[in-house]
Amino acid sequence: MRTVFVLFDSLNRLALECYGGQGIPTPNFNRFAERGVTFDRHYVGGLPCMPARRDLHTGRLTFMHRSWGPLEPFDNSFPKILSEHGTYSHMISDHQHYFQEGGFGYINTFDSWEFIRGQEDDTWVAMVQPPLERFREMFDDRHYPLSRIPKRAKTVTRGNTPWKAWKHLSNIKNRERYKEEAEFPCVKCFTAALEFLDANKDADNWFLMIETFDPHEPFHAPERFKKLFATGYTGKILDWPVYEKVKNSAEEIAEIRANYAALVAMCDDQFGRLLDAFDEGGLWEDTALVVTTDHGFLLSEHDWWGKNRTPYYEEISHIPLMIYHPDYAANGGERRSALTQQTDLMPTFLDFASAERPLEVTGCSLRRV
Repeated sequence: MRTVFVLFDSLNRLALECYGGQGIPTPNFNRFAERGVTFDRHYVGGLPCMPARRDLHTGRLTFMHRSWGPLEPFDNSFPKILSEHGTYSHMISDHQHYFQEGGFGYINTFDSWEFIRGQEDDTWVAMVQPPLERFREMFDDRHYPLSRIPKRAKTVTRGNTPWKAWKHLSNIKNRERYKEEAEFPCVKCFTAALEFLDANKDADNWFLMIETFDPHEPFHAPERFKKLFATGYTGKILDWPVYEKVKNSAEEIAEIRANYAALVAMCDDQFGRLLDAFDEGGLWEDTALVVTTDHGFLLSEHDWWGKNRTPYYEEISHIPLMIYHPDYAANGGERRSALTQQTDLMPTFLDFASAERPLEVTGCSLRRV
């Protein structure tokens, strides 16, 4: 059995037309919904990033007994179990948290992995003396607090730079490195995925995980997607909302939401490249495809930005899930109202590969629905 698992980050369910979204054209998600089964009542488990991934890996809930942290030595992770049962696992990701404190252990469960540099605050570009004045003229200080960096500092280091300013400066420096669309981390993820599919087209029993950090903030997309959602805003860049009560003007809110929309449109475009590869390579005959996200994001709904505040509104907790399996190709275009959760994906992947789930797993295989 061959399986491709696509995990987006912060992909709002209602940003997708197949879930009733109206503001963003998402033809490729629509195209996949016609092929697979769409789940209408799929919900998060633990969140945000690493807790959600621990749920996905282990098939059991992380919260409330553990917060952001690594995969534990005693955790039974699905890629490792797949490998033990004869299914080769490979991950392609630009998710930099796997290489930060608290994110260790997850990638090591795969037989092989590829990391794409430059996403969010990935400490990738070495720039000892960044042009701070130029950056301050470009980026709004509310989202990029460069004013907190000492103006006379000849060397910008972690030690003399507040954490949030350092984090956001890292992202700005990374953006200096990729200007063309092909250089964006999300695009590189899908390019690497297509290379994997081509290199392993004659092989069987593999699991490919494509994980892109987009459309997580900062909402930075190539210009051709930004043009689709132009708002007329002429101020400094606002694309990394602080998780707080909305204090922005109507014009600023529209711009931030437009930047998110542009990023979702790019994700749809890249997902379309994968669907093209399935079409051209005949993968629909013998390869499963699963698409979901880790959580949603408040884009000024309920007067909030972000995802880390309770209560966990539907915009955060109710997320998309679509599954295609060649054994159920006749069910293409159907929808399911079964109540499902992130922890159900791990036993589902094991079921696809005819591998038994560990006793401690609380999730259930979705194959039966």
